[in-house]
Amino acid sequence: MFTGIVTDMGEVRQLEQKGDLRARIGTSYDTDGIDIGASIACDGVCLTVVELGDDWFDVEISAETVSKTNLDLWTTGRRINLERALKVGDELGGHIVSGHVDGVAEVVAIRDEGASTRVTLRAPRDLARFIAPKGSVALNGTSLTVNEVADCDFGINFIPHTKEVTTWGKVAVGDRVNLEIDTLARYVARLAEMS
Repeated sequence: MFTGIVTDMGEVRQLEQKGDLRARIGTSYDTDGIDIGASIACDGVCLTVVELGDDWFDVEISAETVSKTNLDLWTTGRRINLERALKVGDELGGHIVSGHVDGVAEVVAIRDEGASTRVTLRAPRDLARFIAPKGSVALNGTSLTVNEVADCDFGINFIPHTKEVTTWGKVAVGDRVNLEIDTLARYVARLAEMS
C-alpha cells in the first residue's frame, strides 16, 4: 500500500526486454534500506525490486502491466515519480493507493492559474464514473484532489510544490498518465450495482 505522496523522482537508466521488461531505476533512496522483493511505486505502478546497486534498483514488468499502463512510453532518461511502500506508523498524507493502475488518462488541456497549474484530463469512459468532484485519484502515483468533472474529463490543480517535487512540472497536452481510481469509489459503485 502507498499514500500517493511522491518521495523521490527517479530516472529510467536502462530497459531490457528479456521475457518480461526489466528496468533499472536511478534513485536518491538509500538502497541499503531496500530489500530484494520490496514494493516501490514507479509512476504509480507497484513494482517488485529484483536487484539493487548503490543508487539504483531493478524491477521486472510483465506484459500485462505494460498493456494497462503508460510504461510502454518509458525510455532511457525518463524521470518518474517514486514512493516506497507504506509502513505501520507512517503518516497517511494522501489517500490509500494500491499501485494497481486501472487505466490511462490523457492530458487534454493545461492553463496557469496564478502560480498553480490547472490540468484537464480525459479518463477512459469505463473509469470516468468513479471520479467525483472533491474525490481522490492517483495520477502517475501522485495523490490528487479532483476539482471538477464533466463527462469523461476532470480537472486537477497543481500547486508549485507538487510541480517541483514530482514529474508534474513538465506536464504537456497529449501526455498519457497512469490513473488509479479511489478504492472507496470502486466499492461504493459495486455496492450500488448489487442493490
